[in-house]
Order: sequence, then structure tokens, then C-alpha cells
Amino acid sequence: MVTTLSADRLAALQDEEAQFTLVDTRPEESYESWHISGAVHFPFGPEEELDGRLEEFEALVGDTDRVITICAKGISSGNLATQLESATDAYDVQTVGDGMEGWSGVYDHVELAGDGLSIIQIQRRAKGCLGYVVGCETTGDAVAVDPTADVAEYEVAAEENGLTLTGVIDTHVHADHISGGPELAARLDVPYYLSERAEERDVELEFTPLGRNEVLAVGERELKALATPGHTSEILSILVDDEALLTADTLHVNSTGRTELEFSEDKGKRGAKLLYETLHRTVLAEPESITVLPGHVTVTADGEFEHGAPGEAITTTIREARTEIDLLSLEQSAFVDRMADAGEKPANYKEIIDQNRGATELPPEERTELELGPNNCSA
Repeated sequence: MVTTLSADRLAALQDEEAQFTLVDTRPEESYESWHISGAVHFPFGPEEELDGRLEEFEALVGDTDRVITICAKGISSGNLATQLESATDAYDVQTVGDGMEGWSGVYDHVELAGDGLSIIQIQRRAKGCLGYVVGCETTGDAVAVDPTADVAEYEVAAEENGLTLTGVIDTHVHADHISGGPELAARLDVPYYLSERAEERDVELEFTPLGRNEVLAVGERELKALATPGHTSEILSILVDDEALLTADTLHVNSTGRTELEFSEDKGKRGAKLLYETLHRTVLAEPESITVLPGHVTVTADGEFEHGAPGEAITTTIREARTEIDLLSLEQSAFVDRMADAGEKPANYKEIIDQNRGATELPPEERTELELGPNNCSA
């Protein structure tokens, strides 16, 4: 009988550097746009027969003892695994039962400690989403920043670090993933914070507005809301105790956020001008030693983090960003021109924005479908 693995177990096997060949059975277009690191491609349908294709499969996987199959939801990959087990005893065959949907929900928690300050970076391995729990070790108070719809990850991260969530902040109306902010705040009966300018985005959810430069006390820690428009008009960056800056999609470790998702009427040029001013007058004006904690890390089509690796802290500093990110050395006109060609947009971004504004409400299974695919928030 074929052994069924969870996506979390597959991630653990990767981290352990276990020896296996991962076989992705999805259609070519799906595989090419987004797959797990190291996966090879063997398209196979949910009702397809292996007859006549065994030699093709053997040539693909080569000299391996262990084969793990995966598809979108575990259906076609389960079919292949079952047929392989019947056709040959050459492999220990296993399959990922929750497929790429399950992979989309694999997380890593990375603790970043300071004097009395607790920051946990919560990494979504498949999408590169980076959320945070920021807390005061003295009082145990904490807030979640940019939580995804897998809100239990943030509750667990807080609990494991002796923290109690007393608020939830979304830095902006996200376009690449469904926010878990409203749900988490409702579950915990705590305030849900957005920028005061979120009303201009037609946000229909109830929220507590954060004004420009407003300071939110979290125990003995201070979180200052900096207006950093460009990626969106209302986006905030959160300055924590003059030690760390949560930059969301304003600044990533090796790039900036894109600007044309909201500012689509001129290919993002208005947004690009705003972002240029934000970067040079606000973000890069902070002390060089401040740690930059971005809202995303790019995950390549081959499933690799473009910077760092899952389970490692994804950070930079103001100094490193200024000196190492080429975009930040451009004059404004060149920067604006460059931002006009930011590449492929996030999948279903208009529908995701509507969900995050509260204009639509989809069941969990449809929310998951919206999010499947690569993250494309970087320029």
C-alpha cells in the first residue's frame, strides 16, 4: 500500500536532506510556473494508465530508491503512485496527500531576539510571505503583523514564546495572498489595525486606523506607523523601538515592491514616484544599523528562496540595502522607467484585493485556490 505523506513531512525530509526523487504530475504550465525545489516533471492524469510509460518514468528518475509523487491536490499523483507500486518493486513509492495545496500551507518560525524585544518571523515556504509576531518579553504583550489566512501559525508562535496577542496589524491591502488579519483579530477579540488611508481603498471591514507616525504601545515596546506609499497608497512600515523596520512590500532584501497593481492607470508610474520618495526620504533616512524585516522573499519558479533559505532569518539592514540593491542607486526617472516593467503579476490579484477589502467573502477552499501559484510582489 502506498504511504501518504503530508506536505509538512515532505518539508521535514527536505530539511533533513533525505534521499528521494520528487515527481510532479501536474500539467506542464503549472509545473513551469511554480514547483517545489528539486521536483522533476512527469505529467500524469487522474485516470491515466501507466502502460507503455514505465520506461519513460525510469529514465526520468534514474538511479533512485525512493519516489515521492505530488500534484495539486493529491489525486493524479496518488494515481501514479498506486500504479507504480503495482508495476514495479524498484522503488519505495510515497505520495503527498494534500499536494501543492498542502505545500502552500507549510511554515517556518524564526526567532529574532533583542533586549526585552521578541520578534518571530513566520515564513510561508511556498509563497515567500513573511509575517511577524512582535512582542514585549517583560509584559508578554504582542501583535501579529501581516498574518496570512493560516492564523493558527501566529497563535502558536505567540504561545510558544510566552506572548499574548493584543492586536493585529495589516500593513496594507495585500494583493498576493488572503489576509488572516480580520479573522485573527475577531477570534482573539483584539483591535484590527490598518492605515488611516485604507478608507480610500474602499475597505469595507471594520478596523482601527493608524495615523501617520502614530505610536502603538505593545507592553514596553513602541511600534511607530510610518507612511510609506508606493506599492500601494496606504501602505505602512512599522518601526519597532528604533531597532527594526518592518517594511512589508515597500522594501525587500534584494529589491522593492512593485507599484502598478493599485496604480494601474499609468503602468505604476505614479506609484513608482511615490515609492522613490518613500525609499529615499523615509526608509533610507533611518539609521544604517536598523534591521530591515520585509514582507516577502522571492521564491523562484524552481521553488528556491532567492535570498537565504527556509528556517533562516530573512533580513537586511538599511546600510546593506542602500549599498547592495541596484534599484536604490537609480535616479528617479530611471527608477520610474524600471518599475513600469515589473514582470508577471500575482495570480488572481484583483480577486484577492477584493477579498482583503471585505468586498467579497469566499469559503476557505476557494481562498486556497486563489492563492495557488508563485508570489510576484517584487519588482
